This record gives sequence, C-alpha cells and structure tokens, in this order.
Amino acid sequence: MLGENHSLTHDFPEFTDLIHQLTKSNEHFAHRSRRYHELDKEIRTLELNDVPTSDERFIALKAERVELKDELHYMLTQHSS
Repeated sequence: MLGENHSLTHDFPEFTDLIHQLTKSNEHFAHRSRRYHELDKEIRTLELNDVPTSDERFIALKAERVELKDELHYMLTQHSS
C-alpha cells in the first residue's frame, strides 16, 4: 500500500522500549536506525507525491530498506534474549 507506515516501532511494537534504549546506547544501532528512517521517509515521499524516479532507483531504495529492517530486527532479537 502506498505511504504505509513502516517505522520500527510500528512494525515491531513488542520492541518499542528496546528500540528507544538501543537508539540511545548503541551507536551502530542508532546509525542503522537513522538510515532506515531516512529511506522510509524518502520512499513514502516518492509514493505519496508521485515524484518521478526510475523504477531501478525505487526498487533499490526499497531493497535497502528491507535489508536494514532485517538487520535491525536481528539486533533487536539478540538484545532481547
């Protein structure tokens, strides 16, 4: 769906507290999380404002977002144990 909310706390509500904690205490997590949110914002802007972009660029942005989301989810599951 266009413009869908893919924030980490929305997609992983069970990790909301841990997301906030790691954002403050783990520089790697914080850096990757910032990049994830930048990508998500850019993708939503492209979708909602019908900004012209190539299919290749749009697919690459979405692929990077998925990779980051997987990495961040892995980090969350490792820290919740």
